[in-house]
Amino acid sequence: MTSSEIEHLNFSSPSVATWSAGDERRRNWPVVYVLDGADSRGAPSVYVGETVSAASRIRQHLANPTKQGFRSVRVVIDETYNKSVCLDLESHLIRWLAGDGQFLVMNGNEGIVDARYYERDLYRESFRGIFEQLRSEGVFQRSIPEIENSDLFKLSPFKVLTHEQAIAVEDIVEGLLEDLAVGAPSTSVIEGHPGTGKTIVAIFLMKLLADIRDHDDADEVESDSMFAEFFVPENRTLFKDLRIGFVVPQQSLRESIKRVFRKTPKVSDAQILTPFDVGTSHERWDVLIVDETHRLNQRANQSSGVNNKRFITINEKLYGNDDRSKTQLDWIRTQSTHQIYLLDAEQTVRPADLPQRVLRALSEGARAAHRRYPLSTQMRVRAGTDYVKFIRAMLRGDGSLVAQPDFGAYDLRLFDDLAEMRQEVLERNREHGLARLVAGYAWDWQSARDRDAFDIELDGLQLRWNSQAKDWINSPASIHEVGSIHTVQGYDLNYAGVIIGNDLRYDPETRQLFIDRQSYRDAKGKENNKQLGIAYSDEDLLEFIRNIYGVLLTRGIRGTYIYVCDPALREYVARVVPGAVVA
Repeated sequence: MTSSEIEHLNFSSPSVATWSAGDERRRNWPVVYVLDGADSRGAPSVYVGETVSAASRIRQHLANPTKQGFRSVRVVIDETYNKSVCLDLESHLIRWLAGDGQFLVMNGNEGIVDARYYERDLYRESFRGIFEQLRSEGVFQRSIPEIENSDLFKLSPFKVLTHEQAIAVEDIVEGLLEDLAVGAPSTSVIEGHPGTGKTIVAIFLMKLLADIRDHDDADEVESDSMFAEFFVPENRTLFKDLRIGFVVPQQSLRESIKRVFRKTPKVSDAQILTPFDVGTSHERWDVLIVDETHRLNQRANQSSGVNNKRFITINEKLYGNDDRSKTQLDWIRTQSTHQIYLLDAEQTVRPADLPQRVLRALSEGARAAHRRYPLSTQMRVRAGTDYVKFIRAMLRGDGSLVAQPDFGAYDLRLFDDLAEMRQEVLERNREHGLARLVAGYAWDWQSARDRDAFDIELDGLQLRWNSQAKDWINSPASIHEVGSIHTVQGYDLNYAGVIIGNDLRYDPETRQLFIDRQSYRDAKGKENNKQLGIAYSDEDLLEFIRNIYGVLLTRGIRGTYIYVCDPALREYVARVVPGAVVA
């Protein structure tokens, strides 16, 4: 369709003068360009832009002190390009470069909303040819599939936002600026089902706030960018010296985001905090963005030992006594002026997590203050928004499944042989990468004590739980292991093979799901504690177990495979899963 050319020149005034005297499209045509060289510290860096006047724009960059480390320019010229195509190609190259990890991407985060334009799919296919040419020149190290499967890509701040994500970001920044100007505190909530991009919004906000804070008048900001109006001196003054932190309760996800921040200018991995970091800090934060708020802890049996002592220490520090009603949410409120929470009340997966009533109260309070932002567009599961609703209704087992949505080409299958499902997962991993087995907490973790022991033995197959908690999905051993909820919540997989253990069962007579306490192996999760006044009913545990499987069954981008241990539950799932291939 296109006849793209990549022209090369040195990043210098004489080179630009000579180059611009040639083809008129170098002076007056929509193009995309790539600058590469080094930043002020000598780190390999890159900048991607689009313009209708390449010669003029490159001269502007030459006059910018922050661009002095660049050495070469590549300009993509195509006679069929228009502004929309260039914006789209620019966005793709920025995201691929951030995911590749070879260069620091020096672009700001003004924001581009995903837009339709004429023959977009054909243009996007041609972008791959441009990528391959740039890769042959050393601009990229890895292939597109390798890049797009990486955490650097998936958790990058350089994202094309959905319309509702962009509105949430815009309103939150506007509100924060207004509050800072008058000295008023604030609480905002972004709420959405799995796969609606809550973590992406949090990361995007961190980078956007840093870009506004550090914006220099010499920096170029596209006037038609979504958030261009925020890049003004008065906002820079308001954000100057603000202490901004990003609270990530989950260890594995926290480590992944730290790696992304190390490759992202203007943000620091030191800004990424545990809830305990917030509690022990001797300085308050101006702004705390809290990802996976539903994974903040309350005082529970799982908060025994070291964590229980830390609770006591922090409560005494902040409140003068060990008030056992205080949660990590209270610490965040006490230690910051402005909070932005991202949450889904139906993703609480263990007794130590905040109660749903607390999360719903937080959401309702934000709604009353007109600071609640719902996200509904499904960005992960290709089966669409109806898939998440369907899975949650299936796990309620309450007869609410009245219609079976069309999930299109989504690969949803129910297996009655675990070895066969595992083989399919291995095959999908060879084809696409990021296919993994995951399971509910229905087996003891024997391999943690004895590396030669097996944890799960079913259908003649012997398997072990995840051998590491941090970044398990990307570890070499992960394809041969089974991931727990704590290794995959917040992550994407291309395919998820989900083992539903005997902790969740089905009664055909009452047509209700119920739990098997004996098969639920989180000992700290189900035991009572009279000293702390903690007791968990079967209904409490059923809520956690449902939520665990709700999370596991919504990890797969391309497909989800299901194996059910309980025969009655398997029969129920076979009846309600729409069009599932019973393998």
